[in-house]
Amino acid sequence: MFLQDIGVDTLSNTIQAMQAPQQVEELSLFNLLTKGGWVMIPLAILALLGLIIFFERYFTIRKAAKDESQLTMQVRSSIKSGNLDSAIAICKSSNTPIGRMLQKGLLRIGRPIKDIEGAIENVGKLEVSKLEKNIGILGIIAGIAPMLGFVGTIIGVITIFHDVSVKGIIEIGTISGGLYVKMISSATGLIIGIIAYIFYNILNIMVDKVILKMETDSIEFIDLLEEPGR
Repeated sequence: MFLQDIGVDTLSNTIQAMQAPQQVEELSLFNLLTKGGWVMIPLAILALLGLIIFFERYFTIRKAAKDESQLTMQVRSSIKSGNLDSAIAICKSSNTPIGRMLQKGLLRIGRPIKDIEGAIENVGKLEVSKLEKNIGILGIIAGIAPMLGFVGTIIGVITIFHDVSVKGIIEIGTISGGLYVKMISSATGLIIGIIAYIFYNILNIMVDKVILKMETDSIEFIDLLEEPGR
């Protein structure tokens, strides 16, 4: 009778344990990312570097793209009134790409138009190279980040087969441990690569707009110098 009671109690406890809801470990975003292994460290560095470059270039290019119609009007007015020194001072004080281009052209007044055009073009190329500084790094990040993610994928698969070969059996825990590394690192690398690619194209579009504006202003400046009476 005593043994029967023990058996009944054991069976009852077993059923209650099976019916009891199992607590699932909740993973925060940080804990989830740490499951990606050491590959997440270079990916984090690339992500931080990409953000720094993007915002630094974004505000620099945005400053260069501000409306300079007032500057060109003042320069045009000074040139027509014959006050060349005032026009040069206005360009120098603007501290903008178009201001530096016009300043170089004003300093060449008196020489053939071709020389003035060449001087403005050279300054323009230099200003464009300054605007494009480090943008190419975003393109590199866009290519490298997914590759690093795939490295994590390979490491995850290797980890799975290594653990299986050591234990000699296939367990869901053994497989899922390697899949954490594989899936998280791959997804992170792809996300970073996509964002870097978007940032890269945004900055290039902004630079192209600045280049178009610089070319338009320089053409108008040359046309002003070629007007009759100059």
